[in-house]
Amino acid sequence: MRRGDLHETYRLDYAPHMHDPAHIAMFSIAAHGHVNPSLEVIRELVARGHRVTYAIPPLFAEKVAETGAEPKLWNSTLPGPDADPDAWGTTPLDNVEPFLDDAIQALPQLIAAYEGDEPDLVLHDITSYPARVLAHRWGVPAVSLSPNLVAWEGYEEEVGRPTWEEPLKTERGRAYDARFRGWLKENGITEDPDPFVGRPDRSLVLIPKALQPHADRVDEKTHTFVGACQGDRAAEGDWRRPEGAEKVVLVSLGSSFTKRPAFYRACVEAFGALPGWHVVLQVGRHVDPAELGDVPENVEVRSWVPQLAILKQADLFVTHAGAGGSQEGLATATPIVAVPQAVDQFGNADMLQGLGVGRHLPTEEATAEALRAAGLALVEDPEVARRLKEIQAGMAREGGTRRAADLIEAELAAART
Repeated sequence: MRRGDLHETYRLDYAPHMHDPAHIAMFSIAAHGHVNPSLEVIRELVARGHRVTYAIPPLFAEKVAETGAEPKLWNSTLPGPDADPDAWGTTPLDNVEPFLDDAIQALPQLIAAYEGDEPDLVLHDITSYPARVLAHRWGVPAVSLSPNLVAWEGYEEEVGRPTWEEPLKTERGRAYDARFRGWLKENGITEDPDPFVGRPDRSLVLIPKALQPHADRVDEKTHTFVGACQGDRAAEGDWRRPEGAEKVVLVSLGSSFTKRPAFYRACVEAFGALPGWHVVLQVGRHVDPAELGDVPENVEVRSWVPQLAILKQADLFVTHAGAGGSQEGLATATPIVAVPQAVDQFGNADMLQGLGVGRHLPTEEATAEALRAAGLALVEDPEVARRLKEIQAGMAREGGTRRAADLIEAELAAART
């Protein structure tokens, strides 16, 4: 079926909505892991006849425009997706201060961009603080599209407070908290920063429920798990399994934490010498392939790869266990060796291991011997394959893109009654 025919099918299926199409505004930051999960949902909403604008820095304008949405451009102060990973710093305050700084300077740009063109509903990535402020100003509903885990009942006591107790005792931490509270108050919002960031009124979770810690304690009146909304990703390019490759392993640390030449060398040593194996090694833009030394012919070194296309043909995935990569591994039923680098990746790695489909290897333990042993154990275990197929089937039942769009339209309908 051609794409145009597919869109026509959607129009017929959802004809009741077509008499009153809405203006829906999506807000995100210029980061692959935050933009990519939303794109198929946006494409679906456009196909159903809605006008969708997408507020995004220029670097992602073309990718957004391909969905049929109208980019609303604004300039960001955050490190870009190709920035040196060291630009993000190492402490919790290093990680969060740039988001507040960016939000404060972005808000006037976004107010100007939408003046006289206010939407009927706001969609936003969890990192887009201005989106919730704008929804409040405009008096329209806001729906979070979360590309990773969400807060469960008890999250603040178990995770939030222990993480922030000490940083907020410092002069720098107190200044950050006061600045955040002051900005919210200026914009008529009485919530404290923590619930403002972590407790949206309505949330669609774009990961499978299997990856959510304490899923039984998540308030599903607020958060609905729709699972992966991946699409066909044809625009990212194709990849063909080399002739004679009995096993394929993809090694990727995503787009942000790629400056790890020693780790890549360990992966080459771990899998490059295995008979019949082909290794696809994505090293990012901050590692020169020459840093890897002599690389066997069965090791394919790339700065970037069409990840989903490769995973559909791969036998093993060695990854940092970001939310996007983790769910792609599950959706393609690929065993995972997780070597987390930052933020939610450690929890994802533990979840994958707990599900019986992955192994969590801390970076300091990810030697060639440990990587090889973990990978071979996963690939050779029929129970791992069985569990992956079971999870894959469960993900398919979560509804994905179409269910996400249905729920967004339900929020629109509720707002109009």
